[in-house]
Amino acid sequence: MFIMSIGFTSCDNQQTKERVLPIYGQYDVSYRTENGKEIADTIYPKVPSFKFLNQDSIWVHKEDFEGKLLIVDFMFTRCPSICPFMTSNMKALANNTKDLSDQIQFVSFTIDPERDSPSEFRKYIKEREITANNWSFLTGDEQETYGLAFDYFYVGVQRSDNPEEDFLHDDKFVLVDKEGYVRGFYEGTKKEQIKLLEKDLRKLLEHEYNYTSKN
Repeated sequence: MFIMSIGFTSCDNQQTKERVLPIYGQYDVSYRTENGKEIADTIYPKVPSFKFLNQDSIWVHKEDFEGKLLIVDFMFTRCPSICPFMTSNMKALANNTKDLSDQIQFVSFTIDPERDSPSEFRKYIKEREITANNWSFLTGDEQETYGLAFDYFYVGVQRSDNPEEDFLHDDKFVLVDKEGYVRGFYEGTKKEQIKLLEKDLRKLLEHEYNYTSKN
């Protein structure tokens, strides 16, 4: 899977600011003329608008998370292998960042929407004693989900040809900034990677959004 990391010196059409984490994704360059000079602007890829049902059977749009960092993963409730570890680590991260709950949003997309209904998610949440209010479990059209995973979050997901495995997917947690740019990837099954993710999201909030927790 090809992922391009954008350096700090590139610019976009927004006000330039010092970046403490790279932007990921394949980018385009547009040209404009200003005061007789040709200027190149780097156009970074953004996570597009989406619409999915959450665990409370409420339609959720990307715009509902405006003003928050997103920590995203792709999973399914019947996953017998990596998903339990990913959910456990996401739960630990949510508990460790309660002081930032108004600044970050956890989002788990199912890759098995045929079986992962909102009621199934509510059962899953109860069984795993998840109490975070800023964690949405989303279900929707399978092809749209896969398209988001591949094209915008750069996570591999697919149905498996192995009858003993329903689906295959990466263990990545994806950090997305408030503008919708992907800023980091972390192995969701490794505790040291979860610590790095917490460090990076706090650094991002402090240095690019001038936000420091008072706790």
